[in-house]
Amino acid sequence: MPFEFERQKIEDVILIKPKVFGDNRGFFMESYKKSDFFANGIEVEFNQDNHSKSVKGVLRGLHYQENPYGQAKIVRCGRGRIYDVAVDIRPESKTFGQYVKVELSEDNKHMLYIPVGFAHGFVALSDEVELLYKASGEYNPQADRGILWNDPDININWEIDFEPILSEKDSKQPTLKEVFKK
Repeated sequence: MPFEFERQKIEDVILIKPKVFGDNRGFFMESYKKSDFFANGIEVEFNQDNHSKSVKGVLRGLHYQENPYGQAKIVRCGRGRIYDVAVDIRPESKTFGQYVKVELSEDNKHMLYIPVGFAHGFVALSDEVELLYKASGEYNPQADRGILWNDPDININWEIDFEPILSEKDSKQPTLKEVFKK
């Protein structure tokens, strides 16, 4: 099988390690194979591919789409290095408000599967970052939502020693408590 699938501390989030075939010419890897993903519990049809570029210090997130427009994602870093974060925002979940953080990079070529019901964000750790991700639903601006990146109740350890570069929208997102009134 060209992939290893590792369930994370929130087991619905899966780290995917592709098998990479490298030689003096470069490398080859499969980044998605429906039959392998379905056999490992990722039974999702993906409808949109996205590609973003960021400079060092950019923090994007925490983003999600409100139901019924929620998106599952497979995220990978094609250039550079990031910390990628998935926060469980499913109110009925025993892991509500908890997060998974992994390093994704062009060197490790790992990918992260994030199911519907999670907010997603990342911080760019290298001079340039290109992030590629598959989404199960198309972008819907009316359903676009977010959670504050530094919400003290979630307490994400971004492991950065700089003030992140944020969009105006991301700097003004509500906290998890404000969104879910828990």
